[in-house]
Amino acid sequence: MLIKIIIVGLLIFMIFNLFKALISMNRNDSNKPSMSKFIGRRVMTSVIIVILLLLGILTGVITPNPRPY
Repeated sequence: MLIKIIIVGLLIFMIFNLFKALISMNRNDSNKPSMSKFIGRRVMTSVIIVILLLLGILTGVITPNPRPY
């Protein structure tokens, strides 16, 4: 259950960074961090989510659906 909460939290963090990048792109302020910083955080978050999902499946914490239908 803990791993699912962590994954949901990381997904929320990823969406937050997506909107921060949008705001940064629209303002175009040179004093604020660039848009690529927030997009880079989003990519790293998605990599962490994929690794956590794979580790959860391999250890048996998360059980995938055996049939798609």
